Order: sequence, then C-alpha cells, then structure tokens
Amino acid sequence: MKNILLLIVAGLSWEMGLAQYRPVDQGSSIKFTIQNFGFDVDGSFSGLHGMISFDPQYPANGHFDVDIDANTINTGNGLRDNHLRGSSYFDVKKYPRIQIVSAKISPADKKGVFLFAGKLTIKSTTKDISFPFEAMPSGEGYFFKGSFKINRKDFQVGGTSTISDNLEVQLNIAAQKETVQSK
Repeated sequence: MKNILLLIVAGLSWEMGLAQYRPVDQGSSIKFTIQNFGFDVDGSFSGLHGMISFDPQYPANGHFDVDIDANTINTGNGLRDNHLRGSSYFDVKKYPRIQIVSAKISPADKKGVFLFAGKLTIKSTTKDISFPFEAMPSGEGYFFKGSFKINRKDFQVGGTSTISDNLEVQLNIAAQKETVQSK
C-alpha cells in the first residue's frame, strides 16, 4: 500500500513538473538579421503555434514543439517580402510552416539559462540546432529568450545573390499556461 501511494505521489509530481504552455504572438517576436549588399536587413515572422512543456526544476522533462507561419515574413518592404515567399526562398505555398522541436533541454551554468538541442525544419530540410536560452516566469506562463545562427543555404533558401549566407535569429517567445477545459 505504501508503495502504491509513493507511485501516485511521484506520478502527480511528474505531471505537475510538465506544465503545458502555448506560445502566443502577443508579446512575442521572432526576428532575423541578414546582410544584403553589406547592410543589415531585419525581418520578422509571426503566427506562432505549438506546445511547450517546461519546468525549470526538471528541464530534462521539457519539450518544445513550436512552429511559425512562413507567409508572415515581414522585412518592411512588400516587394521583397513577396519575393521571399516565392519558390526560390521560403516557398510558402508548398512549405507554410517553419518548425523547431527539442530533443533535449538541459540546465546551463547560470541560473535561469538552459540549453536547447533539437531540430529546425525550413522547407523540406531538417537540421540539428543548439543554443542557450533564458526562461523567465511571466504571470501564468514564461518568457523564453534565445538566439542562434544558421546558414540559409543549408535549408535551400535563396540561391546565389547579394545576401549573406549566414543570418542570426532572435527568439523572444511569450508562452501562456494551457488551461484544461472540463467537458
């Protein structure tokens, strides 16, 4: 009987340690910076969707599965944005979402900082990615902040052109606690 109670308590603790959060556009930003003709060009995406399981006390139990709407690309120039939506860049008709999924979340050396290791999928290409991120409590949720660099050609985005192959992505993600609705 004592063992059964311990299993129930452990199960409940594990469930509480895997709080579910939904990323939201309001308060979030997904930005990138790339050089074009030697000048920095900034852009952004929105249309967040997915689920985040996270507890800073048990980061190894965490899981991120988040995607964005590729059609929402915004560089402040409509002609450029439409060109980037086309088949030689993001091909948003065929590949409407950009996805990042964690394989491992671990603590870093600094409190509130964690290491993300997982997969980034752009178009039909999936690559390993890792980067540090901060997790800050925010009301009933969390605010996640991190950045990473990628090579656009690794994902078959754009051909030979005046833009740099490398770009930096900055993630500032607001996530609200998922509420369970009774039936």
